[in-house]
Amino acid sequence: MGEKKKFKLFDAVLMAVCVVLVVESAAPAAAIGPSQFFWWILLLLLFFIPYGFISAELGTTYDDEGGIYDWVKKAFGKKWGGRVAWFYWVNYPIWMASLAVLFVEVIEQITPLKFSTPITILIQLAFTWIICTISLFPVSDSKWILNIAAICKVLIMLSLGAIGIYHAAVYGIANDFSIPNLLPHFDLNSLSFMSVILFNFLGFEVVTSLASDMENPKKQIPQALIYGGLLITFFYLIAAFGMGVAIPTDQLSTSSGLVDSFITLIGGVNPFVIFIGVLFLFTLVANLISWALGVNYVAMYAAQHNDLPAVFGTQNKKTKMPVGASIINGIVASVLIVGAPLIPNKDIFWAFFALNVVALLFSYIMMFPAFLKLRKIDPDRERPFKVKASPLVLTLMTYVPMVLLIITLIFSVVPMNKEEVSGKAPILIGTIFAFIVGEICMRYAQKKKKYPSEEK
Repeated sequence: MGEKKKFKLFDAVLMAVCVVLVVESAAPAAAIGPSQFFWWILLLLLFFIPYGFISAELGTTYDDEGGIYDWVKKAFGKKWGGRVAWFYWVNYPIWMASLAVLFVEVIEQITPLKFSTPITILIQLAFTWIICTISLFPVSDSKWILNIAAICKVLIMLSLGAIGIYHAAVYGIANDFSIPNLLPHFDLNSLSFMSVILFNFLGFEVVTSLASDMENPKKQIPQALIYGGLLITFFYLIAAFGMGVAIPTDQLSTSSGLVDSFITLIGGVNPFVIFIGVLFLFTLVANLISWALGVNYVAMYAAQHNDLPAVFGTQNKKTKMPVGASIINGIVASVLIVGAPLIPNKDIFWAFFALNVVALLFSYIMMFPAFLKLRKIDPDRERPFKVKASPLVLTLMTYVPMVLLIITLIFSVVPMNKEEVSGKAPILIGTIFAFIVGEICMRYAQKKKKYPSEEK
């Protein structure tokens, strides 16, 4: 008895908005200052648009569960595929820990409550394991969560933009938006925060993983990426403006900046700010649920092809959901949460968030050349959605985003002067540690080969 597919185009567009529109990273991006608008527009043209088209082609051409791992593996072999799967997965529990920290911070911002360290840790652990439990169920069953979250994000972004415009008209703008300040300064601060803007654009390949739940994926996925991309860009820019006029850049917190902006614009915590805060808390949960589908499936698929340890390949026999990856997410995030008070960094959210951003950006580097190579080595494959462009344009679409990722990562993890050592050294150490652990896990998995060979 065939069941009607549950994801229509409207759901897919909302899914794209929910996955890609990351409300909590608006504040770190706004910390760049007025020149953030230059970076938004530049990276929209040079990164976001090529990335969207490439994701649409790869996602509709190679629509198995491996996603980005499978694309890179087909193009460059098992080792690169395994590395992509590892970094793509490991960013998730780090991100989960960062949002658990932010979850408690937002509660303390919008209520009179102040939690002790033990209570804070307990709330963060509860947050983590609730997410992990929900991610054990098919995403179609959670569709309403994702749709509501997308609407919540839109309300937050539009409210921030509208109130910001009103505030600027009545009280004046908090920052200097003159032409010289809108132009990039190419200073270390701006170049370091570029990684957050790139992070804000990622996630479209998660939408392609919904192909089996769509009525007409070959048509709906490209449509969802195009319509969703236009909406996402608009919402990011209007929120960026609202935050830019709300608080002087040097007073903007990378963690609490979004709620701070509402409190400053409104003049304190009132029922509307509390309402926005509650919506924000819900979006934090939904962000992780929406990404869990893609991340856990990639890890499970890689494990079942002996490129990650076998435990990642454990799945529920009835629902086919990736149980192993979900549980490991919770364990890793819990270890980070419990160890967080020992980290010598007052902004724990940013310490975790920056590392998760770096890990995720690493996983995308090889996706772009994989697109071009698969065109060459697999030219006869049917491509339901094919990027139509000249060889020169295809080459630029491949290598400009790749170079941007590499440059951004260098400025994000490598201290360029003595002042940056304290902030970037933990991120650099964490990245190196993650890379070493990933290489060990890959070699172990490929040596053990617990799952049957993929060769037939």
